[in-house]
Amino acid sequence: MTAEQNSDSSLLSSIKDYYEMTKPNVVLLLLLTALVGMCLASDTWISWQVLIAGLTGIGFLSSAAAVVNHVVDRRIDSQMARTFNRPVPKGKITPRKAIIFASILTILGYVILEIWVNRLTAVLTFAGLVGYAVIYTMYLKRATPQNIVIGGLAGAIPPLLGWTAVTGEIHAHALLLVLIVFTWTPPHFWALAIHREKDYARAKVPMLPVTHGVEFTKTSILLYTILLCVVCLMPYVIGMTGVIYLVGSTVLNVGFLYYAWKLKFGSTEQTAMQTFKFSIIHLMVLFVVLLADHYIHF
Repeated sequence: MTAEQNSDSSLLSSIKDYYEMTKPNVVLLLLLTALVGMCLASDTWISWQVLIAGLTGIGFLSSAAAVVNHVVDRRIDSQMARTFNRPVPKGKITPRKAIIFASILTILGYVILEIWVNRLTAVLTFAGLVGYAVIYTMYLKRATPQNIVIGGLAGAIPPLLGWTAVTGEIHAHALLLVLIVFTWTPPHFWALAIHREKDYARAKVPMLPVTHGVEFTKTSILLYTILLCVVCLMPYVIGMTGVIYLVGSTVLNVGFLYYAWKLKFGSTEQTAMQTFKFSIIHLMVLFVVLLADHYIHF
């Protein structure tokens, strides 16, 4: 292999490492909820400027929060099977370079939202970054087994950000979308925490299965899933959505409830991870159904 080929290979590897630090799969799910927030905020088509600038700015700031998480959690990540191969704990990217990268994403994201969207969205998105990267990652994650419940608010705000990007104001319907994601987060994450309970214990992270036991966590997942089913009905009850959403959300909620029930009363070694994976499908499809209901109903 020539020196030029080695250089190209090294550059591609480096780009891949920086891209991995942004947690692209998580950010894409957040952007889907933000997009739905945008669309539900208006009865007409969204302007291309708001759509592109809004999603880009929210995406950059969300990615920056993910990069900071990689830096702050590098000791924890190095002790967990799921994360030990991440770029920072592996030494592929230094903490300093990662923070510079996060800073660039933060500045670009904020400026894009400030100039081409509106100040409210820029400030709220930056607040979400602080909530996740600082309050959750630096403090809550290490301080309390309710870390994901309290810190989950930061990850639940993208639908509100999408709404404010279009309207410039906070609306009760947007807050209801936030409530759905906020209620969904604990059963989603606790299912993964059960699957990785030994990893969290070894890394001394006080996740619920570590501090209160797996059975208590399974009960909490089931109860939160029941609560989620109730919350997911609210958009229809208040007249925000139509029958398409009612049917779609009911099917999805029954599916989630099935996995939560199985996890509590008839689980195998795979059930926790199956529950975690279905929870991602649940949220993704739920927001697609919200979108379909909005335009078909309209």
